[in-house]
Amino acid sequence: MRLGTGATAYFTIALVVFEDHDDATACDQRIGLLRRELSLPSDFEFHFHDNHPNLRKTFLSTVAPYDFFYFGIVLDKSLLTGPGFQFKESFYKYASRLVFENAKPYLRNATVIFDESGSATFKMQLARYLRRQVNSSERPGLIEKVKVQSSSKNNLLQLADMIAGSLGRACLEGKTDQLDYWKIVRHREIYVQRWPKKERPEA
Repeated sequence: MRLGTGATAYFTIALVVFEDHDDATACDQRIGLLRRELSLPSDFEFHFHDNHPNLRKTFLSTVAPYDFFYFGIVLDKSLLTGPGFQFKESFYKYASRLVFENAKPYLRNATVIFDESGSATFKMQLARYLRRQVNSSERPGLIEKVKVQSSSKNNLLQLADMIAGSLGRACLEGKTDQLDYWKIVRHREIYVQRWPKKERPEA
């Protein structure tokens, strides 16, 4: 899962889900191969806001055939005025819970990998918070493990970043490439929650 904030007007979270470990491995390996095909360094990080538009499209077109799906949360920062939104870590936990609530029907003994963000204490708190909020007595075992890794060393976290960036860009009216990236992977979308609710322009 990737938290996408940056200097944009929207706070975006993308949760990328692989139901089969072999599918995740195949996609991971394909991203590694893409670096070699493009003569990029082995430690090059695919990151939406740092990459050229053509590279974004190449990356998304490369991974689009693989068997994953995604959920997202896109929040307009300018409208987040409640007192709880003044505290970044509390807000991260709340927004993360929202995306996992939407994904519940698709989770079973899931291993969740977060992008490395915040202090060690926050990471532990977030892991406990998600297990407590998502797992329930009626449906225990939705989340089995929670891990934290650096996105620079995890291709699938980079995939989540590219999805998050695509969702955020799709909300920016007036951008010439507003829907270009989202259209490449929209067939992998299960549900993206937007607040306030606003219809996306026709692709």
